[in-house]
Amino acid sequence: MQVDLDEEGAQVAGLPRFQQAVFQGRRLRQFAIGFGVLVAMGLVSGFFVGLFAPQSLWPSLLFNLSAALLVWVAGLQSAWWVTQWRARAMNPVVPVVVAEAVESPVGWYERLLDRLGQSGMHLFRQIGAPTLWLGGWALLALLCIEQAWNLGLPPAALGLSATVGAALALLLAFGLLVLERHLAQENPAQWPEAGALSQLARVAIISLVLGALCLLFGSETSVWPVRLAVLIGLLPGLVAIELLLRAVLSLFSPRREQLEPALLARSFVADMLRWPPQPLLALQHELHNRFGIDLRQIWAFTYMRRAFLPVLAVVGLVGWSLTGIHEIPLQGRGIYERFGKPVAVFGPGLHAGLPWPLGRVLSVENGVVHELATSVGETAAPMQADPAEGPAPITANRLWDASHVNDKSQVIASSRADQQSFQIVNMDVRFVYRIGLSDQAALAATYNSADVPTLIRSTASRILVHDFASRTLDGLLGEDRVGLAEEIGRAVQADLEKLGSGVEILATVVEAIHPPAGAANAYHGVQAAQIGAQALIARERGAAAEATNQAQLQASIARDQATASAREIHAGAQAADLKFGAEKKAYASAGQAFVLEQYLSQLSQGLANARLLVLDHRLGGSNNAPTIDLRTFTLPADPAPSRQTAQPGAAH
Repeated sequence: MQVDLDEEGAQVAGLPRFQQAVFQGRRLRQFAIGFGVLVAMGLVSGFFVGLFAPQSLWPSLLFNLSAALLVWVAGLQSAWWVTQWRARAMNPVVPVVVAEAVESPVGWYERLLDRLGQSGMHLFRQIGAPTLWLGGWALLALLCIEQAWNLGLPPAALGLSATVGAALALLLAFGLLVLERHLAQENPAQWPEAGALSQLARVAIISLVLGALCLLFGSETSVWPVRLAVLIGLLPGLVAIELLLRAVLSLFSPRREQLEPALLARSFVADMLRWPPQPLLALQHELHNRFGIDLRQIWAFTYMRRAFLPVLAVVGLVGWSLTGIHEIPLQGRGIYERFGKPVAVFGPGLHAGLPWPLGRVLSVENGVVHELATSVGETAAPMQADPAEGPAPITANRLWDASHVNDKSQVIASSRADQQSFQIVNMDVRFVYRIGLSDQAALAATYNSADVPTLIRSTASRILVHDFASRTLDGLLGEDRVGLAEEIGRAVQADLEKLGSGVEILATVVEAIHPPAGAANAYHGVQAAQIGAQALIARERGAAAEATNQAQLQASIARDQATASAREIHAGAQAADLKFGAEKKAYASAGQAFVLEQYLSQLSQGLANARLLVLDHRLGGSNNAPTIDLRTFTLPADPAPSRQTAQPGAAH
């Protein structure tokens, strides 16, 4: 019961808690200073360890343990304020009033400062130092837990320092346990706050024991010690949040200097750290002490308390039975295991089976298509979507002089024929795959492989090494690239079927094959020189072929002309021979007639175009021959001379 000094007849000298107030305050002060030094050492150590080894277990563990000790220090200081009030009540100090001349401020600025100072002091007295200190300690504890919260810490070996740290944590936990037992056995009449302090001490003890377990069992392969070291902060964090709420809510309670203050650092969460836990009993005591409500007199609550366990058992049984109802989504399948043995493959929809753990359903994809690259780059922050009207994203850059995240370097054969060598090429090969649609494929993908993408990537890497070892760069950039994707996909699918993976390769996409980004410019120069040399060779070969064909044409023309001339001469000779033979036969047969006929024929041919003058020898008498006046004859216009033929017997 709280003591009000304003009431008449209030005697505090006979109360045990007031008699022990000075001794209790001295002990609380010593404990608070000692544990405060430990908290400071833990925070400083955690800060410097976090600077040099941020991924280590030590920063999270030190900050969480410091937060647990901060909650304990907050309880000690809150109890110390109560003992200080009791000590002052036992030995009240009479204030000496000294009359001093109070000078009023002169200027408006000084008056404003004085008014603000008086308002601040009045507000501080209304709030009280215990409330401010409790809120500050709670905020500091929450800040420590926030700095230590990192569930992505990797496991690592801690060495000898972990053993030393675990020993110190257990030693400190043992000392706190002795102190907690001493506080729990205190008489509430002599020290009412001892029970609440013992509850807060359990928070620090549990945190220290859990921290020692993390240090003792921490290794490179164990993940749970690292996760537990981070989750230790949940318990002191909940207590710190409750203390902060109590400090905030105390602002709305009237505070009187003459009324005995109550301990602010009481925690319902810390009060639950007992066996067996009695949350309803603690709530009942709290309601009875604060508001005078006795829940034991209400029939409804009594019936609820009696029916709680049967109803809870029925609800638990029904809930456990409902674990045998499984919902399979449209894009998934489920492998039903009965007593650990797969018995069926469920399709989309609702299915019933034995409840967990007698029966369970393992999720399997149903026709979901994935794209997998043969190599994975460094994990980076997610990129924002580029606008449709903006420039092309960096990932669309396919120039040879740009490095890509999924490019993988591969050794290929050299194109030099005189000696054996190799070259390096960067490539981006992607596989589009899915889990097979048959039940056997679903079972194989679930039980035969632990990580399907890793299996595909390792198989594809081995196939690529074997396939690219016999190819050259010119072939990969030229005619070999047409069937390269199909050959790689067929080889990877064959290996996956041998392994019984249940994976179906739908397509193989060769995004890019190019030399390394650093050698792109040099390869461009070599390729340009090679193309120029090949063009020059082709040009010279064309000129040589043209000259050869021209010579062959001229020789063919000359040969054809000679053949034609020879044929004509031979034909003419044959015609002349035949004509000579015919004339010879005709002369033999006809004699002089043939000669006359030939003569007349030749004469007709010769005189065909000539101008003739025929003279008869009978003109002019017997002794008077015909006379021709040659003056009337002129040269013909035709340069060829005209033939004049006289008949036989004509006179000239």
